[in-house]
Amino acid sequence: MRHTLPHAPQFYVTAPQPCPYLHGRAERKLFTALQGDNAAELNNALSRQGFRRSQNVLYRPSCESCVACMSARIRVADFRPSKTQRRITTRNAALRRLATSAWATEDQFELFRRYLDSRHADGGMADMDIFEFAAMIEETPVKTRVIEYRCSDDAMPALAQGDDHLAGVCLTDVLDDGLSLVYSFYDPLLRPASMGTYIILDHIEIARAAGLPYVYLGYWVPGSRKMDYKARFSALEIYKGGVWQDIGNPEDHSNEAHPLSVDPIVEQVARIALPQFDR
Repeated sequence: MRHTLPHAPQFYVTAPQPCPYLHGRAERKLFTALQGDNAAELNNALSRQGFRRSQNVLYRPSCESCVACMSARIRVADFRPSKTQRRITTRNAALRRLATSAWATEDQFELFRRYLDSRHADGGMADMDIFEFAAMIEETPVKTRVIEYRCSDDAMPALAQGDDHLAGVCLTDVLDDGLSLVYSFYDPLLRPASMGTYIILDHIEIARAAGLPYVYLGYWVPGSRKMDYKARFSALEIYKGGVWQDIGNPEDHSNEAHPLSVDPIVEQVARIALPQFDR
């Protein structure tokens, strides 16, 4: 029997799990399926309300005792690189950018494994196999690109991997108002070159050339050392209290982990603005 999709998305809540960002806290996610003819429109609308995409799911943190995770994006027109960021761009000038379709390769998976083993060996993705990796890359109902960064040994001798070495990868969604960095990884040998920061800087230039106003970076968490680097970008906005606002002084947001800051799930869902789908 054929079942039609409901016109209004259905929202669900995950069971609490240990928080990967703040020690001693538990995370919980509010999520909905991303599928059907209206997937792109829903992705655009919910991305503007702090949601992120993972394969065929849109999710947003909805923890019981904390609202520290805030979606972050850069205003492309107002962004000005710092002196350090300009040096990072120069340091990585030899990299060649290649935009491809959302199709996983063995080359990408080998790089992904080296990255996880070096940087996130105890993280939630540490046990991913090649099939799960392919699903992460390929299972997308929206406009998604894989941005590869390649170089030769002559350009970056530390790599010594060949004339066309895959140095970094970013899985990127193309929204109607910007680029959303879903997940990025790079050769651990390039950590001194600040490859992660360079990928963001390069996406700012891609968005600028395409006339897109924002680059979405995922979540920023005050008090998390893993997330400190995001606050170093100028023109950074955070989604807080239902609106986008300039981050200002990052230390001003340190009390967002207070449990009394959390609204009930039913109120959170009621405030989500959904696109008007054609019936």
